[in-house]
Amino acid sequence: MAGRLSREESRTQTRERLLAAAEALFVERGVGGASVEQIAERAGFSRGAFYGNFEGKHELVLALLERRTERELEEVSALGEGASSFAEVLERLRGFHRRRAEHLEHWYAMRAELLLYALRHPEARPRLARREYLARRALAEGVAEALSRHGAAPPADPAFLGLIVHALEDGLTVQRLIAPDGVGGEAAVDAFELLLKTWAASASKETT
Repeated sequence: MAGRLSREESRTQTRERLLAAAEALFVERGVGGASVEQIAERAGFSRGAFYGNFEGKHELVLALLERRTERELEEVSALGEGASSFAEVLERLRGFHRRRAEHLEHWYAMRAELLLYALRHPEARPRLARREYLARRALAEGVAEALSRHGAAPPADPAFLGLIVHALEDGLTVQRLIAPDGVGGEAAVDAFELLLKTWAASASKETT
């Protein structure tokens, strides 16, 4: 027989259900179109249970952003762990994008909602900016590592190269959602590989 949940475990479970319900509603109706009551009802709780875990919808949005940030960073960080070659990292990256493609509309709708929320609530921007900085840093480290495997030095500050890759991925994601003809599910990985080969070749020419 399973033991009863502790008070802390029960609270954590309740928060997770509220966050999951909020994410689903935000994707369906937008952050502004989902009320506290609707979130609580979707999660199967009362309004009181919501306020027992969050001061209001603003705090919940910030918690959702933090949870999303941490999970994505864990996924991205795992791509290079124990990889024996750049080709293996690329294959893992392709698998990551194939899995994301299965729920890409949901993923991007939530990203767009969080961006709009931050634009309308400046106090939330530092949290969203942290997510972007962490993603760009992870990409910068990945680019530097990949170029090192090619025996090439970065042609510019890795932070700037990470920004380029991040912006390119964002743009390709929008194109795939809105005008998908000619934009395959692994277009971002193909573009990343092409950039790395170009940068590596450029670095090789400069050293000869």
